[in-house]
Amino acid sequence: MSELTGAEVILRALKDHSVDHIFGYPGGAVLPLYDELFKSNDAPKHILVRHEQGAAHAAEGYARSTGKPGVLLVTSGPGATNAVTGLTDAMMDSIPLVCISGQVPTHLIGTDAFQEADTVGITRACTKHNWLVKDPNDLAKVIHEAFHVATSGRPGPVVVDVPKDIQFADAKYYPPIEFKNENYKPQLKPDMRFIDEAIELMANSKKPVFYTGGGVINSGPEASHLLKELALLTGFPVTSTLMGLGAFPSEESNWLGMLGMHGTYEANLAMNECDLLINIGARFDDRVTGRLDAFSPNSKKIHVDIDPSSINKTVPIDVPILGDCAYALEGLLLKWKSKGHKVNLDSWYKKINDWRKKDSLSYKNSSDSIKPQFAVERLYELTKEKDTFITTEVGQHQMWAAQHYKFNKPNRWMTSGGLGTMGYGLPAAIGVQIAHPKKLVVDIAGEASILMNIQEMSTAIQYRLPVKIFILNNEYMGMVRQWQELLHDKNYSESYTAALPDFVKLAEAYGCVGLRATKPEELDDKIIEMINTDRPVIFDCLVDKEENCFPMIPSGKPHNQMLLGPQDKKANKITGKGKILV
Repeated sequence: MSELTGAEVILRALKDHSVDHIFGYPGGAVLPLYDELFKSNDAPKHILVRHEQGAAHAAEGYARSTGKPGVLLVTSGPGATNAVTGLTDAMMDSIPLVCISGQVPTHLIGTDAFQEADTVGITRACTKHNWLVKDPNDLAKVIHEAFHVATSGRPGPVVVDVPKDIQFADAKYYPPIEFKNENYKPQLKPDMRFIDEAIELMANSKKPVFYTGGGVINSGPEASHLLKELALLTGFPVTSTLMGLGAFPSEESNWLGMLGMHGTYEANLAMNECDLLINIGARFDDRVTGRLDAFSPNSKKIHVDIDPSSINKTVPIDVPILGDCAYALEGLLLKWKSKGHKVNLDSWYKKINDWRKKDSLSYKNSSDSIKPQFAVERLYELTKEKDTFITTEVGQHQMWAAQHYKFNKPNRWMTSGGLGTMGYGLPAAIGVQIAHPKKLVVDIAGEASILMNIQEMSTAIQYRLPVKIFILNNEYMGMVRQWQELLHDKNYSESYTAALPDFVKLAEAYGCVGLRATKPEELDDKIIEMINTDRPVIFDCLVDKEENCFPMIPSGKPHNQMLLGPQDKKANKITGKGKILV
């Protein structure tokens, strides 16, 4: 035990938790911490963002691509409130973040002091847990506990709110090895009785399907390895949520593609007609289930999840397996091998292959304009050998990226799933690039989303981060326009962006490289130039303005009633109830 100032305790704790980067923005309530950052030779490297939301998303990108917790440092009041969107995003997508926020001195709390906000109250609903530290001798314990809570069980964000006087005060330091949390001990190893029940159902199923989610990736690379081994051994088809892409290689023959609102025809039909649904690390999100009363109506359901509150939350489960995905998959694999089970799935795959013939991700290409699907396909073909990391903003481009960019490894796909946060992709790409400085990092963006946090280009420039911003520019808020077309009688209210900047000139103003493509024949050369440029790049790719994202499950419809293209709009007309669900 040693005695330091509160600010020194925080930095010592970060160092002891192997934190190598902090994303932050200074302000009055955290200046003691910045003093220590300035004076220390071995403190974590601070990355100066231009907005606290950017700090949270950058920390998310760092965490998602490494499996380690992301750390952000913000000041009191607006610093903390600006971070709330990123904290909520991390909460929805189970991303481990530790947010250290400054607070006004303890004697001013509750007086409406300058830059005071009730950070603990404001963040209670969007964090796993939060703390207001009022005793400097509690500080070390709280920081250690924060890392434990953020990274254990179902990962998520936490907030440690530290008043300014606590940062100046003398404080005792306890290293992590002396810290034991007796209050939060999530169950990691599943009950083998339920593993046995699951294996029995798997051995007797005729039409099984693995439904995988972000929990597999959160569990670590071993879970993805075990999933692949189990899926190939059983021969069961595999689908995934948006957050689970990359957990199972898309190059395998039993990969069905993504499921859900913009998932493939074969994935959604398999979910609808299967007799056994094996959910591994997914939460039955509404974008996946659609109409609950029509979701996978004839299947037995197994659910593997480390979060007990997720099991039986929205969909009744026959076999609940509470535990970490890696442990559960290991148990299922060992038990399947020991029993020597073999299942004949020929008739099931015959049906699946008939669905595949629909070629639901096909589109009508053009020689006159760049189709957004084509742009993503070319980006994939020209980057697939480079172990590329992809981030996205939110909207049509996000779905096209999920559909047409193929992922064969975990932790290569960073997107905002649950919250759907426009402005996520650029700061997330910065976090990924910080974590993987030698790798190619591409933010597949929309022209509307990118403007939400475009200020982070300054961060990319300052730290010489060669992130690539690949904008699918259709001059619309594309997903809003699509919903307005399909659901709101083509009332294109405020969805057209009438005053877009010249992105090439904007790039030059920031000090990076601007590129533009307007015709299909320009794409490859410009993409190669983007890849080969060792600086930040903004690539303005002008795509077809009215292209819609298909396939699509119309709101309020079951999985087996999909729109495969514009020709299907009348056949599956969206009802008033469906409009409510978007």
